[in-house]
Amino acid sequence: MPNPGSDRVLAILALTLLGAGCVLVLWPFLTALVWAAILVSTSWPAFRWLDRSVGERRTVAACLMTLLVTVVLLGPIAAVALALADNVAELGHAASALIKNGLPDAPGWLASLPFLGQPIHDYWQQFAHDSSKLTAELEKLAQPAQAAALAGGRVVGKGVLDMGLSVFLAFFFFLNGEALAKRLRVALERLTGVRAAYLLGIVRGTVTGVIYGILGTGLAQGVLAAIGFAVAGVPGAVLLGVGTFFLSVVPVGPPLVWGGAAIWLFQQGEPGWAAFVVAWGFFVVSTVDNLIKPFIISRGSSLPFAIVFLGVLGGVLAFGVIGAFLGPTLLAVGYRLATEWTAAEPAPAAQDCGAGEPLE
Repeated sequence: MPNPGSDRVLAILALTLLGAGCVLVLWPFLTALVWAAILVSTSWPAFRWLDRSVGERRTVAACLMTLLVTVVLLGPIAAVALALADNVAELGHAASALIKNGLPDAPGWLASLPFLGQPIHDYWQQFAHDSSKLTAELEKLAQPAQAAALAGGRVVGKGVLDMGLSVFLAFFFFLNGEALAKRLRVALERLTGVRAAYLLGIVRGTVTGVIYGILGTGLAQGVLAAIGFAVAGVPGAVLLGVGTFFLSVVPVGPPLVWGGAAIWLFQQGEPGWAAFVVAWGFFVVSTVDNLIKPFIISRGSSLPFAIVFLGVLGGVLAFGVIGAFLGPTLLAVGYRLATEWTAAEPAPAAQDCGAGEPLE
């Protein structure tokens, strides 16, 4: 006689093994899958408008939207890669000239800095106009620098590959968005009951707020900063722009970049261009952070600084370049859901907010 208990245990074990196998197969593509879902969710209103514009021909609309996402995402990546190649070559020539001639004399104001100013000034002066000492010192850093460059190249390559794969997967999410959203809603309703629509609304609002508010304004700051550096003739303008993007999550991050560039220009005898960089950074780059970012974030969700900061850094370490976008988004969603579930008085369940829209 069959034992119902044993059959149930075997069924659960079989389903567990099946689920583990599916996760194992999809694990290398998990980053691209999650990022594709985020892309589709944040751009879904634009896709629905495009679908209506082409007469509800879903395949055509999905192709056009995927092409648009490709241009918006991969186009700038290709442009940055080409510009970085030029910047690296330019920095290489500058480094070669520096090694040949030695460092210039340390600026006088450096010694006047409190605590570390005088030791740094004295250390700098050891290599002033002495290429042999500078070469010997740099040789100590050659091996770590080579290892760091190779690691950085692997991270960038993986990020570009994940970005391209996510765009490819986004086509299928656009094509079958409503069906996937309905299945997600059913699964969540079985776990949380009638609050499924409300929780999905929190996820969508948080994702939109992070993508547009934090990462979008960070990209805008990086692009504007790179333009200002290029106009002023600062070497490595694109590299400095990328640095501005990553430091945009820190309240004083971008001023450190454009302030350092202004100091360099002043030391090169270009006070006019130094003043231009300061004005550009203060009135253009920082305006994006101080005015546009709070407005956009307030429409999605208000997040603690630590969530965004740790999300960017941890995301890059965990997922590579794409983690700068994915990390803060995942942490923000987790933070909002944890806040909701631990609230003293849970908010009432939302009304049906449209099962036909992803993450909504």
